[in-house]
Amino acid sequence: MVEHRSKHLDDVFQALSDPTRRAIIGMLAQRPHTVTELMKPFPFTLNAISKHIKALEKAGLIDREIQGRIHLCSLNTQPMNEAYDWLGSYEKFWAGSLDKLEKLLKNKAKPRNGKRS
Repeated sequence: MVEHRSKHLDDVFQALSDPTRRAIIGMLAQRPHTVTELMKPFPFTLNAISKHIKALEKAGLIDREIQGRIHLCSLNTQPMNEAYDWLGSYEKFWAGSLDKLEKLLKNKAKPRNGKRS
């Protein structure tokens, strides 16, 4: 059973709620990047990017390896898998609701007494 009251899950969704952090995740899905490389596409200061990286680290979505002055960030997909599992626990509900909606729409579209409603 997926835990519905989890501080860790809250951290993951909070981290993913920001478009800049989602863009960083997208970059890291391609390959590991240095913090400097992660800064390039954004009009932010090093301090601002560092705050985004720290939020992603807190959620466990990225790992940072320090090699001298170089900070190399890489993606950790495990927390996203946990979020996916949590969302998947609602699949039966949504599938059933969509099936009911489809049936309702089909019944509404059937002509009655030669007329469409």
